[in-house]
Amino acid sequence: MLNFCRIIRKQHLFYALCFLISLFSLFACDKPEVKNHRKKVDYIRALPGENDSIPTAVAEKGEVLIAYSDCYTCHKEDKKSIGPAFKDIAKRYPVQRVYIDMLAQKVISGGYGAWGRAVMSAHPKVTHEEAKIMVSYILSLKEDR
Repeated sequence: MLNFCRIIRKQHLFYALCFLISLFSLFACDKPEVKNHRKKVDYIRALPGENDSIPTAVAEKGEVLIAYSDCYTCHKEDKKSIGPAFKDIAKRYPVQRVYIDMLAQKVISGGYGAWGRAVMSAHPKVTHEEAKIMVSYILSLKEDR
């Protein structure tokens, strides 16, 4: 009878120990799931400013110049490709002479970093006047016009 009591005590001790281990593992594994939430960065970062008008004839000529250039290799009209979409460029920059001149110079000399890691190759054979007409077409794609 004494051995029987010892066996029952050992079994109770074993069950109690198993219960404590399972309880401990339950609380130890109950850590909240850590999610990596990246802050969404505004891709466009629109610049404030009033929009000037772009003559339809200039925009149409710009569309033709772009069609005959290599712009569509890296840009699409309404979705990001290697470079930003033309409509995203239009959303960022107001239609103002200073931005048209700046972007025309960027078309000619190339650029890096304004739209992430993409590099725009230089187009030295494009004249400043042609580049301004091309940029005018791109900015004419602005949706709130």
